[in-house]
Amino acid sequence: MDSTKVTREAQGLASLTPGQRAYEAKRAAKAGMTLEAWMRDKERRAKAEAAEAAKAARVEVSAPAKKPGFFSRLMERAQRPL
Repeated sequence: MDSTKVTREAQGLASLTPGQRAYEAKRAAKAGMTLEAWMRDKERRAKAEAAEAAKAARVEVSAPAKKPGFFSRLMERAQRPL
């Protein structure tokens, strides 16, 4: 393997502080995984959640605007100058 080539997961683990690394190692051990496998799974879940949130945002934008209610229209008229 080329020593100049650095994998993404190695970059992710290298950017962690010792405290963060210990915390993630404990979570990985609790899940019965290696730290590297845990970080890959965590990244995959984050991407899936981001995609789901983006999908939900598109659904909300495409919904038609709701007509103002009776009291909203009444208050709007009351605020207009005579």
